[in-house]
Amino acid sequence: MDNERIVELFSGLGPVSIRRLFGGKGIYFDGVIIAIVLRGELLLKADEQSAPDFEAEGCKQWAYTGKHHGKLVAMPYWSIPDSAFDDPDEMTVWARRAYEAGRRAGK
Repeated sequence: MDNERIVELFSGLGPVSIRRLFGGKGIYFDGVIIAIVLRGELLLKADEQSAPDFEAEGCKQWAYTGKHHGKLVAMPYWSIPDSAFDDPDEMTVWARRAYEAGRRAGK
């Protein structure tokens, strides 16, 4: 996903900055990380308060198997409902949830 498309997707929230992160990209709004692009997939930040919203929409949480311990590690990033990619108003709602989760995390 190129930076121009990322800026377009988050335009309803406001101007975002994009930085390299995890071999992908970190997306920040107002100094708070709200999303990542990893292996071409855009994932939004969530927490215990907002994760149920993502889960209810059939979104998937990013998880990986740890190299040293072989256990599944769940990360606080979730896929986005497909419909949000084509609806700027819906994407703004999800982006705001991600921003709020980022603020609650203090990062």
